[in-house]
Amino acid sequence: MGLTIPVFARLGAEFMPPLNEGTILYMPTTVPGLSIPEGTKVLQVQDRLLKEFPEVERVFGKMGKATTATDPAFTGMAEITVTFKPESQWRAGMTWDRLLDEMDARLRIPGFPNIWWMPIQTRTEMITTGVRSPVGIKVLGPDLNKIEAIGKAIESVLASVPGTRSAFAERLNEGYYLDLIVNRREAARYGLTVGDVQTLITSAIGGENVTTTVEGRERYPVNVRYKRELRDDPERLKRVLIPTATGAQIPLGQIAEIVVTKGPPSISDEGGSLAGLISVSVSGRDLRGYVEEAKRVVSQRITLPPGYSLLWTGQYEHLVRAEERMKLVVPVTLGLILLLLYLNFRSLAKSLIVLLSVPFAVIGAIWFLHLLGYNLSVAVWVGIIALAGVAAETGVIMLVYLDEAFERRVREDLMRTRQDLYEAILEGAAQRVRPVMMTVSAIIGGLLPIMWTTGTGADVMKRIAAPMIGGMVTATVLTLLVIPVLYALWRWREVKRLT
Repeated sequence: MGLTIPVFARLGAEFMPPLNEGTILYMPTTVPGLSIPEGTKVLQVQDRLLKEFPEVERVFGKMGKATTATDPAFTGMAEITVTFKPESQWRAGMTWDRLLDEMDARLRIPGFPNIWWMPIQTRTEMITTGVRSPVGIKVLGPDLNKIEAIGKAIESVLASVPGTRSAFAERLNEGYYLDLIVNRREAARYGLTVGDVQTLITSAIGGENVTTTVEGRERYPVNVRYKRELRDDPERLKRVLIPTATGAQIPLGQIAEIVVTKGPPSISDEGGSLAGLISVSVSGRDLRGYVEEAKRVVSQRITLPPGYSLLWTGQYEHLVRAEERMKLVVPVTLGLILLLLYLNFRSLAKSLIVLLSVPFAVIGAIWFLHLLGYNLSVAVWVGIIALAGVAAETGVIMLVYLDEAFERRVREDLMRTRQDLYEAILEGAAQRVRPVMMTVSAIIGGLLPIMWTTGTGADVMKRIAAPMIGGMVTATVLTLLVIPVLYALWRWREVKRLT
């Protein structure tokens, strides 16, 4: 156990292992203001580069917002779904992580930081945390300009942290707006108020619903505005005609100035404060270890002004919540096992002897996780909790055999010396060798095929099975060797009292 504690401390931590869905979602995001033709061009380049990989079956990309009210994406946000061929058709030696690294290296387009994630998992994370990457940092404060400056500084700092695949801070004030500033003096010369001009601008450029058509049970609003070719350029907008009270029509540019200004493309808030998001993609490191180092580096290099704070979110938020819950679940589980053992044996000593099988079983689980390179996760803890139950069950059966042999010799008045005690323990333990080996062989034989499975859900099942496979090995050694020794130390006091 002393050798295992440092190994356990070196294990990384993640909320859940990546669920291999057979597809990957590539979500590069650029600064606001990308034109639709340029966005289309970049999207086609990205699709073509991804399709060149022999492991890729098909690629489908979307740039910007879909024709649905449930998609809040802006023009500079790409969502490219990459569907892979079966792993049996991949290049020799190719793994999932290696393929993602090659794709990430190939698609280094300036201004488009890469984010790779699973499609379903991405949607789930975005719904629960509002972050589309494994790690997100929310900068909270009262001023968007300072929030953006802090985000850019953190973005540059994170680039030096090992494991950072990409980091991108939202540009909160780089949206482009077309402002029409009405010249009140010129408008008054034609008998127009600012409200009159704004109303006409709204209806002619923005559009106005004038009626609704009824077609059976369907209702369609009828919107009237200028044709697109008359309003898609600032110079053309200056020629929009404004009717006056005298019946004359004057061009908009004569009574209003059209200027392009910058402003926030969207405004987010969190906990009553304005918020800006830094999306971070992590590669080659466990989630908890990366965030701990990133926190340390950011705190050393970034000084937050008064009134500003950082909130680390994304999948890391789920990890912290799960770890807090496990601090309650694991002790409660062990407590319930001890309670059930005591209700069965009516002896605290026997219950504790059986319960000692749990930490010795966990030794094998930790070493096996270390050899496989697995991180601690909810799936791993599920396997460890299941292992604790099986290990305690095996210890119970061993103790029952030892008690039967001991009590029979006591009844026959054959329990007088330490050698008599050893013979009784050897008799009981020997009867248990075959059942123990059969139990262990059945469990390990049933779980080992999981370690060679591939496809969707395999990574999660491997994390559940691995602790049980490794733990059953050391649990067997404990059951056959350590429990008899502890039983002898405990029973010898009773033998001395009887004699």
